[in-house]
Amino acid sequence: MSERKEEGIIRKALSGFYYVQCGGELITCRARGKFRYQKQSPLVGDRVTITVQGDGSGSLDEIQPRRNAFRRPAVANLDQLVIIASGAIPVSDPYLLDRIISLAESKGCEPILCINKWDLVPAQELLEIYRSAGITTLPVSAVTGLGIEELRALLAGKTSAFTGNSGVGKSSILNALDPAFGLATGEISEKLGRGRHTTRHVELFPVAGGLIADTPGFSAFDNEKGGEPLEKEALAETFREFRPYLDQCRFIGCAHVKEAGCAVLEALEAGKLSPSRHRSYVRLYELAKETKPWEKP
Repeated sequence: MSERKEEGIIRKALSGFYYVQCGGELITCRARGKFRYQKQSPLVGDRVTITVQGDGSGSLDEIQPRRNAFRRPAVANLDQLVIIASGAIPVSDPYLLDRIISLAESKGCEPILCINKWDLVPAQELLEIYRSAGITTLPVSAVTGLGIEELRALLAGKTSAFTGNSGVGKSSILNALDPAFGLATGEISEKLGRGRHTTRHVELFPVAGGLIADTPGFSAFDNEKGGEPLEKEALAETFREFRPYLDQCRFIGCAHVKEAGCAVLEALEAGKLSPSRHRSYVRLYELAKETKPWEKP
């Protein structure tokens, strides 16, 4: 059988092999050497052109233009980021949620917040903060099934990644969506108040007419300096509820931190914006100011 060209999407990358979905076929590929010389790495989620050899193996030839790309974890072309939070142990830190939401917004990727363990702690205040910010937010329970069908509908026809700090129940929700995943859910460490890492690599799984990635976690959840730093001038745009006020400030180049005549601060004072979200913005702004040029992607 002669070789042929195919187009597909990288479903998994592991130990130098790329597993490319082409229609109903999953083809194991090696990347051509030119990617190394071009300092370009294929990512899970990349749409690619491959050559399929007569023996069924493949070589990865071209990476098509990306919609977006994330560094850690290495994944591309996400339509949406499903962020799993929890009001029960481990309680999610709103600042870390806001870092991930801001990152998603900066990449043109729709954030969806799922507050899991609603059966244990109904985190109503957290729900209201993010719904009032215009972010799709669902109360969810992997145990009772609350919110699972609404989430399934949001996944249809999209490429999504699941993320959240350890122990909030990412794998449990994936199992609730499709028990065939059979993902290890791990146990919560009561001593640390957080879960053990149970996911080892990035992989896309078909579910609900879409593709979803369970990932080892976005580095913004790991530490103060983790994640991909944003330009401080672009940061306010990633807080969608700030946008109506950004061109109403008295001075051009307003940082929206403590400036006189700032329309964002006036909206905050008037109760139109969440104090929690603005505190996160200020912390992220200070972090962006400290970021050295060589630390930026």
